[in-house]
Amino acid sequence: MSSSPLYMHQVKQSMRAAWMAGDFSKIAKNTAAEAETFVIRLNIAPGTEVLDVACGTGNTAIPLARRGARVTGVDIAPNLLEQARARATAEGLEIAFHEGDAEQLPYPDASFDAVVTMFGAMFAPRHEMVAAELARVLKPGGLLAMANWTPGGFAGQMFHVTARHAGAPMGLAPPVHWGHAMIVRGRLAAGFENVELENIAIEFDIPASPAGAVAFFRTFFGPTQAAFDSLDEHGQAELAADLEALWADANRAADPASRTLIENEYLQVVARRKS
Repeated sequence: MSSSPLYMHQVKQSMRAAWMAGDFSKIAKNTAAEAETFVIRLNIAPGTEVLDVACGTGNTAIPLARRGARVTGVDIAPNLLEQARARATAEGLEIAFHEGDAEQLPYPDASFDAVVTMFGAMFAPRHEMVAAELARVLKPGGLLAMANWTPGGFAGQMFHVTARHAGAPMGLAPPVHWGHAMIVRGRLAAGFENVELENIAIEFDIPASPAGAVAFFRTFFGPTQAAFDSLDEHGQAELAADLEALWADANRAADPASRTLIENEYLQVVARRKS
């Protein structure tokens, strides 16, 4: 059942609806500064043709374009693309944004000098297909750069708690497997070489208590909102309690009643398309 076309269509439709729910721009602001740092580390030259896969509201595409790259962004959620276009227009940046699927990218073979994805392509359900598509659209020797939440980091723990209550698609690997070094090396082995991996620390700093932080994600982060909506009143209360406990345990803020400061972690993946 998990591999049937109908089942996968249903999974894709559910994921698309989840990412369109809430207001992801509010969530994206928490990682915008790290996206700029990620782009600076990559040191992509002006004029480079770059594809940002699962670009969201443009956190990575915009700083790339500011540095002179010729950027294309693709995402499954049209409302996120609208916000990305508005941000680019406000800065006078020319970025092409398209609706599309990381498992079936709407571009010819060897179209790009570089492909980047930050907290994006990892959420597409069929990871081996994603790896193949990332390789297909890259020119030989082209750069792949990913930023993926790790299983043991805070985001990975949050996804685990949510899945324990609300479930996850059957027969599909969790998104955070893209943050597991050994798994990533295996997935990229066919199409890539010179794979470099590094765990990078990142902070979530939310001006609210842990309960307020959970409410913030429940309101604005579509996948969390969708998880709560899938549960009855009792289930929602249990999920909220477990998430609040997770946030409270990880909170390093001096005033936990009004601020939540969390140390999170992602795996930076840099590789080259095999010639």
